[in-house]
Amino acid sequence: MNPNLSKLQAYPFERLRQLFAQVTPNPAYTPISLGIGEPRHATPQLIKDAYCQAILSSDGGLANYPATAGDLGLRTSIGRWLNRRYGLELDVGSQILPINGSREALFAFAQTVVDPSKTSTAGAPLVVCPNPFYQIYEGAALLSGAEPYFVASDPKRNFAQDWDSVPPEVWARTQLLYVCSPGNPAGAVMPLSEWEKLFTLSDRYGFVIASDECYSEIYFRDEPPLGGLQAAAQLGRSDFRNLLALTSLSKRSNVPGMRSGFCAGDATLVKQFLLYRTYHGSAMSLVVQKASIAAWDDEQHVVDNRALYRAKFAQVTPVLTPVLDVALPDAGFYLWAKVQGSDTEFARELLALYNVTVLPGSFLARQAHGHNPGAGRIRMALVAQTSECLEAAQRIVQFIQSRT
Repeated sequence: MNPNLSKLQAYPFERLRQLFAQVTPNPAYTPISLGIGEPRHATPQLIKDAYCQAILSSDGGLANYPATAGDLGLRTSIGRWLNRRYGLELDVGSQILPINGSREALFAFAQTVVDPSKTSTAGAPLVVCPNPFYQIYEGAALLSGAEPYFVASDPKRNFAQDWDSVPPEVWARTQLLYVCSPGNPAGAVMPLSEWEKLFTLSDRYGFVIASDECYSEIYFRDEPPLGGLQAAAQLGRSDFRNLLALTSLSKRSNVPGMRSGFCAGDATLVKQFLLYRTYHGSAMSLVVQKASIAAWDDEQHVVDNRALYRAKFAQVTPVLTPVLDVALPDAGFYLWAKVQGSDTEFARELLALYNVTVLPGSFLARQAHGHNPGAGRIRMALVAQTSECLEAAQRIVQFIQSRT
């Protein structure tokens, strides 16, 4: 077996299952889960219609192998969306590549980029990750033959990464940097000045940046979040050198089961990633491609979806703020709250007494630089209907009040 498999830690939801193994939820309450970030708003009818029409059409695609590069129609649709959303003009033939959701591509990209043979006396190549973080980054680093390096974060700045804390000798060994903006779990958006700093470091040390932007369309400010490609263009980097942005339809369009997204950026990176994916067998079904075109070409359902989240957060957040250290994020659909005492014990007791599931923050981070930045926090995914989220919030208030 690949020896790097033994380095993988249990996924957060497996750790949650183990944490709750001996817990009996209070049967007096209907179970409510705020634990998993799985969109639960209705899938737009126009996407379902396009999916069904694609299957029923004479060239539905079920009898054909799809091309790994994707259909030109899909890449063109994605290009139109990038132009509307960010004002960008990308070459749909060389700078855009469909992917089966951002998760698999975030993992696979490290296998393409990292050169494990470049081990020095200082150690193996490094993949730099935020902390707290999406656990795929760590697994991708380890299975590529690299070591993950977790950047310190600043709780006073909504867990923004402290890039200045990274020593030059770490950057010198870095081959890949994962960034997530809007962030998971804290929901912070990286400003242009932060992007400029990272591009300068990338130019100096030669590492590649993978920008995870799957929460970009759920935001609470009037201005939409700045994207990595958009930042590069504003800073005169129109070739997007050493940058690949990845996103998906899962959160934007409430279709996590379709597994559809795209990556875009540096044509050299896209070309090599396409080569890897040709062997990896990651071609998107033609049926999913047709439905994806309908999704990328329509913006009204995204506006409506964002309005649902805004209304929900506007109602739920004030219920929790009197008893929890929590605030409305810049973007995303999580509340990242500080709790008193152990985050794991908080989650266990909340489930036992009030049948509400939350995710301990320590499961979303790693011990680094002397502490686990997720410890003492919980992540609440407000993905269910507003009434259910409000009920969960009210139970959490009762639970906290009962502990004081």
